[in-house]
This record gives sequence, C-alpha cells and structure tokens, in this order.
Amino acid sequence: MPSKMKPRLSRGVLDMKFMQRTKAKVEKEDDDEQSRALYSNELNQKMLNSNSNFIIEPSYSICAGLSDGRLSFRGMNPELERLLELERAEKEGKTKPEQPTEVNDEQMAETYYANQATAISKTIQKKMTARNDINKRKSNQKKMQFKKPRQDDGGI
Repeated sequence: MPSKMKPRLSRGVLDMKFMQRTKAKVEKEDDDEQSRALYSNELNQKMLNSNSNFIIEPSYSICAGLSDGRLSFRGMNPELERLLELERAEKEGKTKPEQPTEVNDEQMAETYYANQATAISKTIQKKMTARNDINKRKSNQKKMQFKKPRQDDGGI
C-alpha cells in the first residue's frame, strides 16, 4: 500500500531557532489533517469549501440595542450632543432638510477674494510701516565716534 507521503523535515531541524515559522506551519497542517481524518465521515466537500454564514461580534451591545459609551446631557458637551442627534436622525431615516442659501456661490467667492485682497494689503502695509519705523530709529541715533583721550600738560 504505497501512500502519498510528503517529505517531512526532521524534528531536530524544526527545533532550530530560524525554523520557528516553518515549525508552526507544519504543526498547523498536521492538526488540520488530524481533524479532517476524525470528522471525514461527517463533513462533506460543500461544508469544507463554503464560507461562514455567521457574523462574529466582539460585544453583545449591538444585540441588546445598547447605546454607545459616550453620552452628554444638558449641554455639557455640545459637540458630542450634535453627533448623537445626527446619529439618531440617521437611524430614524430623518435627515434635516438643507437650509436655503441666502448667498449664492458667486457672491461668496467675490466676498472671499475681496477679503483676501484687503488682508494681503494690510499685511504688506504693516511690514512697510515696521521697516519705516526701524529706519527712522536708525537715522535718529547718533553715530558713535571715537573720542581721543585728553592730554594734560600737568608735567611730571
């Protein structure tokens, strides 16, 4: 009875430090073979090749319909309250209708660019005034000159 045996690495080689990954892989294959041999009469090919029909959740909070851990009441955390309100609206299928725009896109763009232009001109003006102030201070300061020491004719 010739059987199809794959060549296997010896136990001494698998125990070496650099072969640890291979050792783990070989052990996993052996376990899989043993489990298939044990349950071969109960499992058919369709069961082996099919994907799982179950979803595994790490927490039971979804099943129980529990809310998330972060909550805020009476304005203690307004940002969080807004998020929770949006989530509730999504769950109920209600979405807030978009508010009508009072300013169209073109007017908004014109205002934005006008504000940018004035901001840039103000920035340049500040730089120029700062430079002018520095130049004025430099010109107002007297240039220090070397003074010769006085010579006394007081004799020795």
